[in-house]
Amino acid sequence: MSFTRTDHWVWDFWHATDGVEDYLYYLHAPKSLLDPDLRHRNARIGLATSVDLERWVDHGVVLQPGRTADFDASATWTGSVVRADDGSWHMFYTGTRFLSADAVTNVETVGRAVSTDLMSWTKQAGYLPADPRWYETLGDDTWHEEAWRDPWIHRDADGLWHMLLTARSRAGSGRDRGVIGHATSTDLQHWTVQPPLSEPGAGFAHLEVIQLVTIEDRPVLLFSCDTAHLAGQREADGVQGGIWALPLDTDLLDQPMDVASAVQLTTEDLYAGRAVRTRTGEWALMAFENVDSDGTFIGGISDPLPLEWAPDGSLSLARTEVGA
Repeated sequence: MSFTRTDHWVWDFWHATDGVEDYLYYLHAPKSLLDPDLRHRNARIGLATSVDLERWVDHGVVLQPGRTADFDASATWTGSVVRADDGSWHMFYTGTRFLSADAVTNVETVGRAVSTDLMSWTKQAGYLPADPRWYETLGDDTWHEEAWRDPWIHRDADGLWHMLLTARSRAGSGRDRGVIGHATSTDLQHWTVQPPLSEPGAGFAHLEVIQLVTIEDRPVLLFSCDTAHLAGQREADGVQGGIWALPLDTDLLDQPMDVASAVQLTTEDLYAGRAVRTRTGEWALMAFENVDSDGTFIGGISDPLPLEWAPDGSLSLARTEVGA
């Protein structure tokens, strides 16, 4: 296992690099809580750095919840980091607010923090909530949370910034409303929520920890969905969850994504996968180690696992070692 903390559970993460070091931002919560399910309402964002994606130096907490009335009052969840044209770094992260100590009901909202060195972060005023014109909100009373999380930032060839999010559609039947939420910006500061980039009914109650990346000139969408949140025919067929990959014709985001065609990349033993590039230019998957054979939560981030394009055009784990 590449990165662990003996006294904390570690799970979702995201990655940035300044060309010299790799920066791993990760969610963690103390094992003194005893119940790993409580980690979600106690999550903080930590930072570790590395020069090889395997040996890490931990720097502790870099972003934590706000005040009682803030959108991130309970916990700080998953996000992504990008660099603006002026050289500043922008972290978009999920702020969550649990409405009760004894219920999972929560509202998720996107916030932003800025840094000049990838180490010290300052929260910025303002936040981005789900737009009820297109997205299911807590007031709809159809789901236990207002899903609007895990923002992934992508810049297209015209310079427009896109935010892809874990969201649920207002349309669709029951559990099967998971979609890719979408917002756009020209400056990373002012965002306009757009209709979803995918349709409900694809067999996912949620599509988590989305990433859009281009591997060997081929764009691909990665996301995670565990067994418990599969829906529709996938649920009926007893499909197992995990990390999923969807090759795309373009990364311009000018057409709907057929997430129903996504192919499973791993089982749910690994979760929240991110494609990262090694110092030698190879692409690899890192993910958190989810559950053991008994279903007990593990927590901790895997070593890089090499990726390759399979003959059928799908993304898969390679059989060779990274750097071999």
